[in-house]
Parts: sequence; structure tokens; C-alpha cells
Amino acid sequence: MNKLLLIILSIFLPPVAVFLKAGAGKDLVINIILCFLLWIPAVIHALWVSTR
Repeated sequence: MNKLLLIILSIFLPPVAVFLKAGAGKDLVINIILCFLLWIPAVIHALWVSTR
């Protein structure tokens, strides 16, 4: 997957970016929980997952 596309998705739709990079697993669940709490931590987590 194109890394630039993943970074853009991480900013606007963090769970989608995590799903495309890591699949349906613990990273996706963590990101969804972070999205419900606050949006910025979910973006940071999605960026971290998509760039590692």
C-alpha cells in the first residue's frame, strides 16, 4: 500500500488506515477505542502503526 495514502488516511480516517495496514486485530481495536475517547490520540496511533 502506498505510504503517502496511508498517512493521509491516518489523519482523516484513523481506523481505516490501521485496518489497511495491520488488519482486524488488536491495533484496530485500540485505535477504535482511541477514536471514541479523543481524535488526536487515534491519529497519532494510526500514524505510528502505518509508518512502522
